[in-house]
Amino acid sequence: MPDTKFGCLPTAIGSMPHTDPQAACSQVVRYLRDIPAWPQLPGRSFAENMYVQYSEGFPGVVVSADSIYVKRSQDLSRPLENLYAAYLEDDADRYPISPEYAAGLRAFLNLEGLSPRAVKGQVTGPVTWGLTVTDEDKKAIIYDDVLGDAVPKLLRLKAAWQEKELRRISKNTIIFIDEPYMAAFGSVGVMLSRERVISLLEEVFGGISGLKGVHCCGNTDWSIILKTGLDILSFDAYNYAQSLSLYPAEVKGFLGRGGAIAWGIVPNEVEPLVKESVASLKDRLEEAIAPFTRNGVSFQQLIEQGLLTPSCTLASLATEEASARALELLTGLSTEIRKRYL
Repeated sequence: MPDTKFGCLPTAIGSMPHTDPQAACSQVVRYLRDIPAWPQLPGRSFAENMYVQYSEGFPGVVVSADSIYVKRSQDLSRPLENLYAAYLEDDADRYPISPEYAAGLRAFLNLEGLSPRAVKGQVTGPVTWGLTVTDEDKKAIIYDDVLGDAVPKLLRLKAAWQEKELRRISKNTIIFIDEPYMAAFGSVGVMLSRERVISLLEEVFGGISGLKGVHCCGNTDWSIILKTGLDILSFDAYNYAQSLSLYPAEVKGFLGRGGAIAWGIVPNEVEPLVKESVASLKDRLEEAIAPFTRNGVSFQQLIEQGLLTPSCTLASLATEEASARALELLTGLSTEIRKRYL
C-alpha cells in the first residue's frame, strides 16, 4: 500500500456551495494546500448533481433540466457494446467528464503553481448511483441484470479518466467513492447482498491506481467497507463517531495493513458550525478516537494514519462564507493536532 501516514492533514469531500468555479478553487487552494480536492458545484447546474455528473455515456441515459433516468425501452446493444469495449481495453479517454458536467474540475486542472503532497478527486459510488438512477418505470437500474452490470464499469472508467487528469497536478492521487446510500444497507430499500456490494466497489477500485477511499456520511455496516481493498475510510465522525467504534477488530486490521481513516469532524450544517471552535473540535475528535484506544489501537497510529475532513459535503452550508468558516476550522484543527501529537 502507498504511504498513508497523512498525520491528520486536511482535505474535503468535494461539493461546495459556490456557483463560480474560480471562486471555489480559490477557497480550496487557500485552505487545502497539502491535499486539495477539486470542487463539485451542484448549485451551479443540475449537470453537477452527484447522480448526473458521471452519467455521460451510460447506455440509454436521459438527462433533462431536473431529472435523470435510463430509457430502457430503446435498443441499447450498441452503447453497451461500446462501454464494454472501453472497459476491457481500459480506454478511459472514451468516457471523460466534460466541462459542462464538472466546471470545478476543469478550473482546478487549469490552476498553476500548485505543489501539493497529494490531490483528491471523487466519483459517485455504484451502489448509490445504481439505486438512485432508474428506468422509465422507476425501477432502480442496479436491479436490472444488464444495466446493473454496466454501472460499475462506467464509474470505473470515469474514475480512471479523472485520476489521469489529476496526475497533471500531483503524481500522488486519492479518489474517493462516495456512497451515501450505504447508510441504508440492510433496509428494504437496499436489496443487495454483502457480496454484491463488495464486488461493485472492487470493480470501480480496479480503475484506480493511486489511493482508493470510500466515503459514507451515515451509519452503516463498516465491516463490509473494510472487507474491500480500500486505502482510506471516510466517515462522519461529528455525528456518527460511535458507528465505526463498533468494529474495533476490523479497524485494527485495516490500520495494520496501512489503511487510513478520514475523520469527518467539522460539521456541515450552519447551526452547529457557528457553535464550534478549534478547541471544541479537538475535544470531539479525541472523544471519537478514545473507544479505539480502549480496544488496543494505538492513539499515535490513529493520528499518523489519519486525515481530517468536513463531516460531508459543504454544499449544504449554502454560502461561501460558511464554507470558508468550515475550512478555516478544519485547517486550524489540523495544525493544532499536528503540533500537539506529531
